[in-house]
Amino acid sequence: MIITRYIGPISPDIPVINTDFLIIGGGIAGLFTALKAVEYGNVTVLVKKTIENSNTGLAQGGIAAAVHEADSPFLHLEDTLEAGAGLCDIEAVDVLVREGPERVRELIDIGARFDMKDGSPSLTREGAHSKARILHAADATGEAIRIALVKKCEDHPDIDIVEDHFLVDILTNVEQTECYGALVYDAKSGENMIWLARATIIGTGGAGQLYKNTTNPDVATADGMAACFRAGCRLTDLEFIQFHPTVLFSHEARRFLISEAVRGEGGLIYNTQGERFMANYHPLEELAPRDVVSRALLSEMSRTNSEYVYLDMRSIPNVTKRFPNIYRTCLEKNIDLTRDYVPVSPAAHYTMGGIYTNTYGETGVYGLYSSGEAACTGVHGANRLASNSLLEGIVFGNRIVDRLQEMLYRRPVSIEEVVRQFDPGWVYGSAREEIIPAEAKALLQEIMWENVGIIRSEAGLKQANAEVERIYSCLAAGDDRLAYYEIINMLTVAHIIIQAALWRKESRGGHFRSDYSERDDVRWQKHMSFVNC
Repeated sequence: MIITRYIGPISPDIPVINTDFLIIGGGIAGLFTALKAVEYGNVTVLVKKTIENSNTGLAQGGIAAAVHEADSPFLHLEDTLEAGAGLCDIEAVDVLVREGPERVRELIDIGARFDMKDGSPSLTREGAHSKARILHAADATGEAIRIALVKKCEDHPDIDIVEDHFLVDILTNVEQTECYGALVYDAKSGENMIWLARATIIGTGGAGQLYKNTTNPDVATADGMAACFRAGCRLTDLEFIQFHPTVLFSHEARRFLISEAVRGEGGLIYNTQGERFMANYHPLEELAPRDVVSRALLSEMSRTNSEYVYLDMRSIPNVTKRFPNIYRTCLEKNIDLTRDYVPVSPAAHYTMGGIYTNTYGETGVYGLYSSGEAACTGVHGANRLASNSLLEGIVFGNRIVDRLQEMLYRRPVSIEEVVRQFDPGWVYGSAREEIIPAEAKALLQEIMWENVGIIRSEAGLKQANAEVERIYSCLAAGDDRLAYYEIINMLTVAHIIIQAALWRKESRGGHFRSDYSERDDVRWQKHMSFVNC
């Protein structure tokens, strides 16, 4: 499967807009970085659809930070390393846990309102945490943070949030050593345009939409990862996909997440035969790491010939006040969690890997940075510790800005130079054009769920690889250009996930092989990176 350098065309008369700092993505990573970067110049935040569409707003459980005197960054580091199954970058984790408390205080100063108790943040505990260190706003923490960040950004005269603008490609020089900005599709006008910037920051989120069952919104189609890969960046650790175990069972395209905090507050899991079973799989029972719980649920569902198991929330004190959003959503499905068991099953939730960066968000291409779920700093290793994702976005977004000052002295590039460094032969074009984007997306999601999901095998991965290559070679542009660009990105990243999963002949964290079911630290305690040559 040959990945081309670009998927969109460039012409000399294409519209051009200049800005100091171009941030692509409107989640916590992008917006927090925008508020920091505006101290040094004008900031443009491009959002694929609307500012409401991001994983940040869907985050329920909270944000982890060692803010209590009974806790410490060292304990938080230990828990993160343990969850990461031997693949965390200890330097990156140290940065996360040491700088996290101060960044959380800045969130509070920005206007994020967390639940309080006796004048201090009310803290809860989640799976694989040794301490109660999760700050939360009932069960809608991400939305509370998102609202505060959006308001602060919208109130600033030098931050411009532009909706309905989709990242097509990263613009670089011929050698792919320097980033000029981005080729962007304006969904309202139906035309491509170029944004030139002193620095470009990718905060486009993860890849959950590659799977049939996911908690992610429809914008999570791996666009930033794919564009950066085409631009010469390394993609690392993409075999590690986190499947959240407790997702409200339904046949809808996007599943409703039931927070890890539910089990932290005392929620219990039963199979359809009324048996608690987590003690058979892990000594921490319901508080085991997510990958363990997800596989346990899958095993019990197979054993009992059921599509789901049950989550019991009835014994949680003040459950309707602690989890009002979950309560309302379940009631809409005719489930009263104060009286009823809640049917749940796993779904794709988080991408541990992504665009390789150092602890300052640098990608290796000058002027191009990444943070949040799109990036791979190494803090999550093979399995993300619950509620570290929101923290990652603000900690490393802040550190990107530490390096942006030098960008102010960078020579602005002209559109003539961009065109001169562009070759039309680098643009993707299908050989046969037989499969339209909508059909390709449905096929890909089914393939990824069945063969590159919670449990994998060599036979299934090879089958998935052949199918992805077939779809890629037969893709037709169709009438919906946005859908066309999206599915190319999805197929690109799916190909890399499959290759990484095939090569890693062991089981670790979010990657489980039925044919190599044991962890192998002798041969596989290492990272795998992919570069588009």
